[in-house]
Formats: sequence, C-alpha cells, structure tokens
Amino acid sequence: MRTGKNAGTPAAASAAGPFTVEIEGVTDPAVFARLPDALAALWTTLRALPLGAVQADAYEYFLTRPNAAQRVAEFFERDGQLTLSFAMGGRSHAVWVSPAAPGPDR
Repeated sequence: MRTGKNAGTPAAASAAGPFTVEIEGVTDPAVFARLPDALAALWTTLRALPLGAVQADAYEYFLTRPNAAQRVAEFFERDGQLTLSFAMGGRSHAVWVSPAAPGPDR
C-alpha cells in the first residue's frame, strides 16, 4: 500500500500534518506533526548510515535545502508520498515520507 495510497490529496492537505517517515530495514515508521521536523529526523538518521559520498550529498541537499518541505509536499500532491532509495550492505533500502493515515481518534 505504499504506492499512491494518498494519491489525489489536495495541496492544502498535503502541507498539513502529521507525517510518517520510514527507512526500510533501518527504522520503524515514525510520525511527526510538522513536515520540516520529519525531514530533519530523516536526515539525522541517514547521515549516520554508511552511505557513499554521492548518496549522502544528494540526501543532504534534498532534505535540508530551504524549500525541502515545499518540494516534498509537491511529491505528495502528485504521487501521494515520496519514495526514495539508497544502497547499503549490498541491497537497496526504500525511504518513505507520506502524510500519516488518519487514526481511529482523528
């Protein structure tokens, strides 16, 4: 259910929290109220991993530039989520960022 589960989300809704981030095989899903906080936490985890220099530079640029949250919100509008990947330990790992699914108390 990772592909397009939130497709068609209106622009205003894509900028509103909460947001879920997950790194396949590395972290469990984590929920953040604000998108900039979610991206900062994701970068904190990724930069501690043994990524190659090019991968680390690309993630740093994408997740920490001034308009990072706006750019990720554009992915939400178009695709319902952002899916990236990186290679580590001889395998590919997916990185997911998406608006959090409404829970039973929302």
